[in-house]
Amino acid sequence: MNLWRRLSGRSRTLALTGAGVLVAGGLVTLPVTAAQAATQCSVEYTTNDWAGGFTASVVIKNLGDPVSSWNLGFTFPNSSQRVQQGWSAKWTQSGQNVTAQNESYNGSLGTGASTNIGFNGAWSGSNPKPTQFTLNGTVCNGGTPPTSTPPTSTPPTSTPPTSTPPTSTPPTSTPPTSTPPGQKVDNPFVGVKGYVNPEWKAKAESVAGGSRVSNNPTAVWIDRIAAINGTPDSSSNGAMGVKAHLDAALAQGAGYIQFVIYNLPGRDCSALASNGELGPNELPRYKAEYIDPIAAIQGDAKYKNLRIVNIIEIDSLPNLVTNTSGNPGGTAMCDTVKANGAYVNGVGYALAKLGAIGNVYNYIDAGHHGWLGWDSNFGPVADQLKAAAVASGSTVHNVQGFITNTANYSALKEPYVKITDSVNGQTVRQSKWVDWNMYVDELSFAQAFRQKLVSIGFDSNIGMLIDTSRNGWGGAARPTGPGPSTSVDAYVDGGRIDRRFHAGNWCNQAGAGLGERPKAAPESGIDAYVWVKPPGESDGSSKEIPNNEGKGFDRMCDPTYTGNARNGNSMSGALPDAPISGAWFPAQFAQLMQNAYPAL
Repeated sequence: MNLWRRLSGRSRTLALTGAGVLVAGGLVTLPVTAAQAATQCSVEYTTNDWAGGFTASVVIKNLGDPVSSWNLGFTFPNSSQRVQQGWSAKWTQSGQNVTAQNESYNGSLGTGASTNIGFNGAWSGSNPKPTQFTLNGTVCNGGTPPTSTPPTSTPPTSTPPTSTPPTSTPPTSTPPTSTPPGQKVDNPFVGVKGYVNPEWKAKAESVAGGSRVSNNPTAVWIDRIAAINGTPDSSSNGAMGVKAHLDAALAQGAGYIQFVIYNLPGRDCSALASNGELGPNELPRYKAEYIDPIAAIQGDAKYKNLRIVNIIEIDSLPNLVTNTSGNPGGTAMCDTVKANGAYVNGVGYALAKLGAIGNVYNYIDAGHHGWLGWDSNFGPVADQLKAAAVASGSTVHNVQGFITNTANYSALKEPYVKITDSVNGQTVRQSKWVDWNMYVDELSFAQAFRQKLVSIGFDSNIGMLIDTSRNGWGGAARPTGPGPSTSVDAYVDGGRIDRRFHAGNWCNQAGAGLGERPKAAPESGIDAYVWVKPPGESDGSSKEIPNNEGKGFDRMCDPTYTGNARNGNSMSGALPDAPISGAWFPAQFAQLMQNAYPAL
């Protein structure tokens, strides 16, 4: 459990409903007049506090006639409370009076509709909650009053207790069996089942034997603006939008759902297969048309009991360290997004906006050991992640943890090759494969990187995720013991589980297999093994394929490519006949099942 959260990170909720306002000391009665009854509304005000600062999430629900625009008003009880940076509304403050006016995209609220807005704030002395809200000048006074009486229905048996019931609970009450809405748990994967994407499940079961793994939870990739509301004519990631997936998760009784937030300006600046729709200077569009609408959907109170896990921007921040000018294979695009702050400020904005929602858990992508395992990359990338975590109004408290090996193939554990091994006076680090790296597998790297991140200021309870969807490397070619000791290269190549030509190869790798199935808290410091890259979805096309998704052709996906400086001029190791990134690749899925480890 994070000590910061236990002592000062209290999750505090204020619900204004019925004929009164719920405050810390009880129910303050407000008169209900005819004028107030004309506009019925309720407001839920939730904060996560820390010393001197807080993040507030405000859910506005219209219970009256439809409105085409809205203006929310409230007064801070403490003169030291300030709005510093807000989202999904135009925030202003005069003295202790605060107003929030709708943006162009969220002004319309039908009867029963909700919208989620929020801000980062500062305080000193104390941070009491406002005691009254108005919508378009009318006091919010509608809805069902909150109750402290425990529910009489039996809670779902799939959600086990996550904490000891408070000792102040009356003996006759039934203790709650889940963490209260808006109060984050230490590990969102523990004690609940994950959402199974029905679109991926159908594709998996279209391949012989796919039903053996089709009930595993996989992440939903939001890789362009159109994917937010669904893309029925899409050739790749499916027709369902964010809301449809969230509704399906509720229908399944899932406890958590995973989304990949993946649309930064100038996305994936060092590759071509996964280029995105936004140019490097389109940060305002990224915020307004991509992050804000996602946050509005995820913040709907309808989903408050669902743990929403966001994987933030694959392959972005490490590129600013390793693939800019002066590095092998540095690109002009990486130079541009480093100089203009698109990645740092885009990630910071996403963290602040999404982290303000009480049931959202953000994990930032942190590359993999074969990319960042050298001292020259390890520390600088950690610092780059910290810079993004405190950019654009965010704080480190918006980061639940980090993920490694996303959509990659690095082995989870190398049982027969240790970084401390030596052969004929040469260390394993001197082998061509390891190439002086400090790590040989993902688990040791992830655990060490977590310690580094905590040491530079991230919360002590952050957890790591490892994408194990395609790093099993099983099948008949899997080594069963160390390689020969004739040379250090023979020793490493003969005994290593990862059978790629080079640890930098990332596209549709031949011989790869399904890895560990999704599992919560499998090792110290690891929140979960996850399948963030849905097995069977292509990394990129083997040849150029015209498309309307902004996805280019990268020679690393061409099986005939002999490599570049970034992969030691090695063969690409890619499978032939692959479609564009994100599209279904049944031949790859069949191979992944055949080479699964643990075996199916």
